[in-house]
Amino acid sequence: MRRKPLGINKVYHVFSKSIAGFVIFNEHAEYARVVETIKYYNNPKPLLSFSVFKAAKKLRPDTDFPAAKETLVNIIAYCVMPTHLHLVLQQLTENGISIFMGNTLNSYTKFFNGKYGRKGPLWSERFKIVEVGNDDQLLHLTRYVHLNPVTAYLVDKPEDWEWSSYAEYVSNAQKNTKLCTFERLLTIKPAPYRDFVEGRIDYQRELGKIKSLTLD
Repeated sequence: MRRKPLGINKVYHVFSKSIAGFVIFNEHAEYARVVETIKYYNNPKPLLSFSVFKAAKKLRPDTDFPAAKETLVNIIAYCVMPTHLHLVLQQLTENGISIFMGNTLNSYTKFFNGKYGRKGPLWSERFKIVEVGNDDQLLHLTRYVHLNPVTAYLVDKPEDWEWSSYAEYVSNAQKNTKLCTFERLLTIKPAPYRDFVEGRIDYQRELGKIKSLTLD
């Protein structure tokens, strides 16, 4: 059955998991690779594949990500886990999420398969997606996403997990160093948001407001 078309400016929780829970992010370089891939393929018309861009960057380290006048999505929050990805995305163009996710997942599959000499698909199925209904759900969803590593006992606090957007929410990082754009949808101040998230570490599984949005 075909998926219902996604709406422009609508916000969605997007989840993609590896085949059979296979660990596909094993080390720092692999986590960094997929985060860079996410950033790169938000460009609607990248001139080069990400692998070619990375090769060029090795030759010329000053090479930066190509500037894009438009983007496919607003990345509101994310978390990369050993076996899966959580992304909270606002679609900005028609089929933006599908194009963005297709390019991102396919690129990482080619990288991973080449690195480990394997063939075939890496992701278990087409990514799962559910619409976020309102700002209150969105706020609670970001907390759920940022607490994923704590729930999995990978770290004790979300700030200890490098591969999520939590640091962007609780610090005053410069705009050009950020991957996420959430300011137009959420009014976030670092200290209160930290309390909001870390005050519920023991109750992550009881976040009833987003029960229907948790895709794993």
